[in-house]
Amino acid sequence: MKKNFHEFENMVKNKKIAVVGIGVSNIPLISMLVKLSAKVTAFDKKHFNELDDDAKALKHLGIDFVLGKDYLSFLKGFEIIFKTPSMRSDSEALIKAKSENCYITSEMEEFIKYCPAKVYGVTGSDGKTTTTSLIYEIFKAEGYKTWVGGNIGNPLLPEIYNIKEDDKVVVELSSFQLMTMDVSPEISIVTNLTPNHLDIHKDMEEYIESKKNIFRFQNPNDKLILNYDNEVTRSFIEEAKGEVLTFSKNDKYANGYINDGVIYVFGEKIIGKDEVFIKGEYNLENLVAAFLATHGEVKEDVMRNVAKTFKGVPHRNEFVRQIRGVKYYNDSMSSSPTRTVAALSAFSEKVILILGGYDKNIPFDPLLEGIDKIKTAILFGDTKYKIKSLLENKVQLYIEDTLKDVVKRAEEISEEGDIVLLAPGCASFDMFKNFEERGNRFKELVMKL
Repeated sequence: MKKNFHEFENMVKNKKIAVVGIGVSNIPLISMLVKLSAKVTAFDKKHFNELDDDAKALKHLGIDFVLGKDYLSFLKGFEIIFKTPSMRSDSEALIKAKSENCYITSEMEEFIKYCPAKVYGVTGSDGKTTTTSLIYEIFKAEGYKTWVGGNIGNPLLPEIYNIKEDDKVVVELSSFQLMTMDVSPEISIVTNLTPNHLDIHKDMEEYIESKKNIFRFQNPNDKLILNYDNEVTRSFIEEAKGEVLTFSKNDKYANGYINDGVIYVFGEKIIGKDEVFIKGEYNLENLVAAFLATHGEVKEDVMRNVAKTFKGVPHRNEFVRQIRGVKYYNDSMSSSPTRTVAALSAFSEKVILILGGYDKNIPFDPLLEGIDKIKTAILFGDTKYKIKSLLENKVQLYIEDTLKDVVKRAEEISEEGDIVLLAPGCASFDMFKNFEERGNRFKELVMKL
């Protein structure tokens, strides 16, 4: 039973509240808390002149700011703390606050607790953004008022007054968002799990345990949708609290499966891969997961039409342009080696692959699974020499310093009929604010060729 939002309003009224991280998700949250008569202090490691304009505008609300590299040393004396997703709950500042009976939470955690509509949560190492977007588009095409948020879209807690019980809410949830959650969506989907974010998580076990929170607090009436082919997600079946549905590209006994390029859901043929607009075997798996999540609430024709028309999400095998017979694709969202291999699988020919970036302390060995699809690799970023040691003597390699140098090199070595693919296999934080900025910079450079 969902909580009444009046409980939240009463909880924050006149309370001394700290919001840690003045980013996209917390700026609307701060405005909302001020309207609910909370006494808000915003914390960020950036100095005021480094903040985005929207963050600077919060000053007009009369809130206090604590900024700069030592900002967390002032995180004391608060009754409630809203933390940014990537802030570990075992940080010294939060442990101290908790010992003083401070309530520590996040925007997404409170949203799921109070959202009046059914919430469909998607997590995984690969495919979660596309799966989230597909579920959103399917419900929208059926005629539901549909909301999307979490790791993508807009912050949803400030929208809660506009969300009705019959609406559909789809959220993409990262391991960071899930790590401290004690509430789960009614419908939860786990696309797969492979090593990722080991620069933040202590180890793979902690990463997996954080993902389990997407179903750990479900009740018997809720639903968990799992990738049966992935050993880790398959092991979740025995821990599920509600109904379990599975999808597979190999096992016809799964609730949704792919056979000879045709998607079946509960034994019914839905669509063949030749009719699906977005290419790649992994996208068929994303579609099966989305079909299972929406099954029984939308018509099969609607599922089929979305599959035929959905063009994918930006920065995911996104065609940029063709010049002198060479096609350029932006897959900046590929921030792990397994995502890079998935991106390669969408092409029938070998590609000139752009690799490298911020080091998340995860192994690059999975890249070898896609080695037959790599004609040449151009390496850049903090991980370029790590990747070089793995791929040396296996494919032709070039090493460059900047993305501009990389694109220039790709232009020099490519021939008519070639494909140049940015699928870095790494996060972007060594050179860019996020993967979107990296992908946009790549597209900008390609358009200037």
